Amino acid sequence: MKVLTIVSHPRRNSLTFSVAERFVQGLADAGHEAEIADLYGEEFDPLVFEKDEPDWDNPQKSYSARVQAEMARLKRNEGLAFIFPLWWYSLPAITKGYIDRTWNYGFAYGGTKLPHKKVLWIPLVGETEESLRKRNFDTMISHYLNVGLAGYTGISQSEVAFLYNTLAEDMESEDEIGRHYDNLLQRAYTLGRTYGDSVDVDGGPDSARRRS
Repeated sequence: MKVLTIVSHPRRNSLTFSVAERFVQGLADAGHEAEIADLYGEEFDPLVFEKDEPDWDNPQKSYSARVQAEMARLKRNEGLAFIFPLWWYSLPAITKGYIDRTWNYGFAYGGTKLPHKKVLWIPLVGETEESLRKRNFDTMISHYLNVGLAGYTGISQSEVAFLYNTLAEDMESEDEIGRHYDNLLQRAYTLGRTYGDSVDVDGGPDSARRRS
């Protein structure tokens, strides 16, 4: 399966990119083909100007050259993966803008749906699992991604795989912290390695942002 992996982080030396690298390695080891979309590195503009504004009377509207090129890249992949730090309990602005511009009317909804078999969302969460679940933020985020985005655009299989505690809260020793990050990276690898399982291949605050 060809899997477009959309990565959002301003720093290439971030944990987000380390997770992306391990995830792609898992994909490759499982026999999948990965294509990476580095939104910051490609300087993707998340703003929707008039050229890319949906026209409810024209589902055949011709969008900007940049968006048409991105739509072509989306169409040549069978699966999707989004890897990003969770900022303010949501997608980074560049990731949301990517969806706003490319999952557009006449392409992802409005009589036409996305062609992908699966989308995997991998948010890196600065806080612990218990902290995120305390106010049901995990449920809220999963519902938004799985139903509001994937379900609305016709992707039948959508999963959210949170990577928790990227700030290593309440960990003091270097060994414990190191094992924690190794476990996060191993989970990213496993998510890539098992990406095709069950898929019908035939048919927070600024400090939390910087570390994650």
